[in-house]
Amino acid sequence: MKWKIIEMEMLRGTSLFSNVGVAEAYFKDIGIKIKVANEIDEKRAAFYSHLYPETHMICGDITDNEIRSKIVDCSIEHKVDFIIATPPCQGMSEAGLRKEFDERNQLIFYAIDIIKRVNPKYVLLENVPKQLTTKIEHNGEIMLIPDYIKSELGANYNFNEETLIKARYQGVPQLRERNIFLLVRKDIDIKWEFPNDIDEITLEEAIGKLPTLDPYLREGIDFTLEKFPDFDKKRIKGMKVSKWHFPPTHSWRQVQWMQHTPTGKSAIYNKEYYPQKSDGTRIKAHHNNYRRQRWDMAGRTITQNNGVISSLACVHPGRPIEGTELYSDARVFSIYELLIVMSLPLDWDIPEWANERFIRKVIGEGIPSNMVKRIMLQLLNNIDGVK
Repeated sequence: MKWKIIEMEMLRGTSLFSNVGVAEAYFKDIGIKIKVANEIDEKRAAFYSHLYPETHMICGDITDNEIRSKIVDCSIEHKVDFIIATPPCQGMSEAGLRKEFDERNQLIFYAIDIIKRVNPKYVLLENVPKQLTTKIEHNGEIMLIPDYIKSELGANYNFNEETLIKARYQGVPQLRERNIFLLVRKDIDIKWEFPNDIDEITLEEAIGKLPTLDPYLREGIDFTLEKFPDFDKKRIKGMKVSKWHFPPTHSWRQVQWMQHTPTGKSAIYNKEYYPQKSDGTRIKAHHNNYRRQRWDMAGRTITQNNGVISSLACVHPGRPIEGTELYSDARVFSIYELLIVMSLPLDWDIPEWANERFIRKVIGEGIPSNMVKRIMLQLLNNIDGVK
């Protein structure tokens, strides 16, 4: 399906739990102007304001009544007709340490409060699939989060029928799945559902032609060059593609384990070069820890901890090195590769003050940009169709 360029008055939006604005990366291109944003963390708010200087950023805790009133008043003043809310998912995420009635899961209360007070025409609520089965306590009653949302907003809004969406079928080379509620106010005669699926983009298609990189070893440059004589040559070639395609830093022990790990496999199953403690004891880990990704499918979900080899399936697929039993690219994805796998613009204007660890974290916290773009284009085309 070809999307047509929307020639219409921009949708005016408010972004709650905005992080650094990963979801909004293509909004300006398609006719959506985020007028108000809220983020509790000062560094994330500064990153957001660097990317979107025209947006009124309200940095503060959404649970604070005064902050929430500022968000509401500013949204009404700017005649906001769309709200996107992406509450933190760590309390529900498969990659997090889930506990019953995690306080982070209660943040949905405050998003709902703002939605009810602003009364926008359209709402996008995003979280992990686990949200569908997560319970919260409200006014002494235990209920599922979806039931709570519908009990609070169902009288005024129509909801989408299918709420689970897979990024791999929305132009994103990543297996990320999300639960997204799409709401349309009942006085508006528009149906808002997900766009049709498109073909999956494999990692081979997405990053397979990028220059290979050797990791920089924590033991220092001399040791790095001893183990990887072509380190500098590869680094220079990579940075000609982008200043963000530079070698990640790892310890030699972990790099050695991954050198002996084939594409798509985990080092924990290696017979000799397996993750081990300093005394040689085998490290017990999840089957997706110390795992290389696969070339023949979309990448696994990018997490906040994507810079660490021991994290969940975040190591480059690598390729067999001719004449050896080793595999190349014993490292995590470069930041440039993360931009591709998250479907962010390749010229994304990352502020110079942001360090690598912080950049990786905020990218891993985001919702894939192209998936959000396609969802919003579906709405914009429906709006355009009833004019």
